[in-house]
Amino acid sequence: MTDYLWLVVLGMGAVTYLPRMLPVVLLNNVKLHPRVNSFLRFIPFAALSALIFPGVLQSTGSVESAAAGSLVAVVLALLRMNIMVVVLGGIAGVMAWEMLAA
Repeated sequence: MTDYLWLVVLGMGAVTYLPRMLPVVLLNNVKLHPRVNSFLRFIPFAALSALIFPGVLQSTGSVESAAAGSLVAVVLALLRMNIMVVVLGGIAGVMAWEMLAA
């Protein structure tokens, strides 16, 4: 049983490692069009936003207060504030909305 478990772990490692390693090795010397490079640079931001945003809207129990906090955080981020200022500003935005709505 233990040998079988090690084979499963090694197999899962290979299955997750190969798709990450192959593009790096095979496309190492390929020059992409600048527009494709520009497009690919924004994929991590879009994926992270798609993962985080639904949770943000459900975090407070009220979509309105979550949207207010998100708006404050986005404005602070666009002003290039420190990440702690952005997070604390978003929390303050939620708290302010909750106090005004009560």
